[in-house]
Formats: sequence, structure tokens, C-alpha cells
Amino acid sequence: MPDDTSDTTGNIPTNLRVLLLLEEVAKSGVPITPTEVNTRIGLPKPTVHRLFATMEREGFLQRDIDGKSYSPGPRLRRFSINVLSSLRIRTARVTVLTALAEEIGETCNITTPDRDCMIYLDRVETKWPLRIQLPVGTTVPFHCTASGKMYLSTLRPSHLRTYIRSAKLTAQTEKTLTDPDDLAAEIKRVQERGYSTDNEEFMDAMVAIAVPISDPSGRMLATLAVHAPTHRISLEGLQAHLPLITKTAQTLMTLIAEE
Repeated sequence: MPDDTSDTTGNIPTNLRVLLLLEEVAKSGVPITPTEVNTRIGLPKPTVHRLFATMEREGFLQRDIDGKSYSPGPRLRRFSINVLSSLRIRTARVTVLTALAEEIGETCNITTPDRDCMIYLDRVETKWPLRIQLPVGTTVPFHCTASGKMYLSTLRPSHLRTYIRSAKLTAQTEKTLTDPDDLAAEIKRVQERGYSTDNEEFMDAMVAIAVPISDPSGRMLATLAVHAPTHRISLEGLQAHLPLITKTAQTLMTLIAEE
């Protein structure tokens, strides 16, 4: 008798179909069509479209604006964050983050991009009594934070232009970049130098610097950032720590690659 866990081609067990489909969507990094996914996994066309419809209905995938392609939905994004936050992985990550925070003397954090914001995944607070309270799970905007601008700098040019044209660039402080041309110029500078800054754009009297944490293929998975009140350190003072911050991001990349 044939194995009832195999599809009609005899190649992919039924209980692996959804996992392989989600894996391909996640690996793509950009919205992808069912046809494109199927060229990689080779299921019957009706099966692929049925699985996509089910995953969309359940919130694991969401249809893109073109109506044809899909990207990770809210449940899949939460799933990935929960995996990254699992105790065994997080223990090593927080140890690395703690060493950086103690060396610089300021709060360090790791954030990951969501659909329309950055989410704090890990955070080690400074020991100074005066600190900015942004606990794990907090979400912050793209356009006025160091981590958010780092993420924007990794978007495809067409996607970045769409974001800048369409997003509501709300002023958080007097220094927030709310003009689309100004933000575009800032993102270009981030791309050229490989790190991003927040010069009191998200909160008054707070500065920050961020670098990417990438996967082995060079795609940004998260950002490593340091922020501090201006009465303790200037933006230039944070930038002086850039070599150490970049080295720490590389250590975190190695941890991710080993998992």
C-alpha cells in the first residue's frame, strides 16, 4: 500500500507540505507567488493554491497589494519571534548583549522588523538610574529610529520609494524627518556608511546608533542598537563605539548561523 503521508507525486510527505511552503516564503524575503514557490517544491498546482488559501485564512500568510503574491502573515511573524526568543538561544544572545552594555555603559537592544514597525526582541538596561523605558515587546516606528532606518536601508529601491511616498511620517520630536525627500537622503547615507543613527528624532534628548545583524546570505534579520540620553553621551560619543558595536553584531550573526 502507498504511504498515506505522501502526495500524488510520491515526493513530499503531506505533513511536510505546509512547512516547506512557509520555509520558501520566509527565505524569499520579498512577496512571492504560489507559482514561484511551486517551482522550488514541486507540488500539484491545485494543492499549492489550496495550501496558500488555508495559510492566508489562518493568518500565517498575507496577500500583498498586487493581489497575487504573499508574504509572512502576523501569526508566522509572531512564530519567528517566539523561536528567536526561546530560552536556549536567548541566553547566549543576552550574554553577548550584556557584555556590550557593560563596556559602553548604555542600554543595548536587539530589534526585529514587523510589517509596519520594529519590535524590541532583547534588551539590556544601563546601570545608570536615568534610563529610557522601552521594554521587550515594545514597537517603534521605522522612520525616526536608528533600528527602523537601518531596516529601511535594506529594502529594495522600489519598496523603499513606496514606503516613503505612502507612510505617515509623524513628527515625534522637532528633529523627526517628516519630509519624504529628507528621509530618502538619510536612508541613502545609511546605505553608504553601513550604520544608522537617531539624533533626538524619536525622543527628545535621546540619541541612538544601530547596525544590522544579518544571516549567512547577508540578509538583515535584526538590528543591534545602543541608545542613551544626551546629557550622558552625545551622538558622536556613541559613534566612537561603532567598531565594538559592529564586532558584537558579527558575534550575534555567528550565534544565529550556528542554530
